[in-house]
Amino acid sequence: MTSAKKQAYFSKLVELLEQYQKIFIVGADNVGSNQMQRIRVSLRKDAVVLMGKNTMIRKVLRGHIAKNPAVEALLPRVKGNIGFVFTNKDLSAIKKVITDNRVGAPAKAGTFAPSDVIVPAGPTGLDPTQTTFLQALNISTKINKGQIEIVSDVHLIKKGDKVDNSAATLLQKLGVRPFSYGLEILSVYDNGSLYDAAVLDLSDADILTKFSTGVRNVTALSLAVHHPTMASVPHLVVNGYKNLLAIAVATEYTFPQAQKIKDYLKDPSKFAAAAAPAAAPAKEEKKEAKKEEKVEEKEEEEEGDMGFGLFD
Repeated sequence: MTSAKKQAYFSKLVELLEQYQKIFIVGADNVGSNQMQRIRVSLRKDAVVLMGKNTMIRKVLRGHIAKNPAVEALLPRVKGNIGFVFTNKDLSAIKKVITDNRVGAPAKAGTFAPSDVIVPAGPTGLDPTQTTFLQALNISTKINKGQIEIVSDVHLIKKGDKVDNSAATLLQKLGVRPFSYGLEILSVYDNGSLYDAAVLDLSDADILTKFSTGVRNVTALSLAVHHPTMASVPHLVVNGYKNLLAIAVATEYTFPQAQKIKDYLKDPSKFAAAAAPAAAPAKEEKKEAKKEEKVEEKEEEEEGDMGFGLFD
């Protein structure tokens, strides 16, 4: 790259760092030029994709730290075949566009599997002459309606394993393209904060659950070490109130909130008498309802009779 092109690249990256507050750090392994062009077109209105040599990216970032110290967090992420996607739009929406631009790919011998590959049980479309090939891979099969049928699901390739020739050939025979390639989101930079892309998959309910769990943990720790915090103070107040009630019940000491309990313990019959009139109307209502049901049943019987006999 000529010095003029380098300078233009430096200026472009600095401009993007100043213009955009959100950045996806993406891996670009196995992404072809045509696919990259489609991704750029899909993101054209909302984001800018910038690739480049890591040495040049690091140089720009180090030079930009004086203006924006937060970009220093990006330096450790600049390794391997990576690039940046700059945006000021909603990160979840941009992530969806990036994910939607993944394309299917066959399993090539010698490559490392980006995901598990499971061949499902069922008909394969292969003729019986291929049985020996499948048996060599320790795959149980049977012949059904003139074609080979796999008896049970087969975990053919594990994520991270090297694809061998036999597995690649079998998947090719079955017409299966098990892998998909595209820009892989590695990290997210958002207004100075750097976090894993998995955070974008969290729903409001997930965040609320995690927050509630954190509050419970803080409360439990605060109560255990007898250190008051905003989370533990309500519990301390309630526990203190319970202790005061217990003291008031066990001694002659009293206060307005405890007096009702002390009165109840002295003479529960007063409270029983007060509760009885309240229960009486409910019983009367049930009796009235039963009377109404009997009257309705009687009326129905009279209407059904109509004064006629069976043979009239």
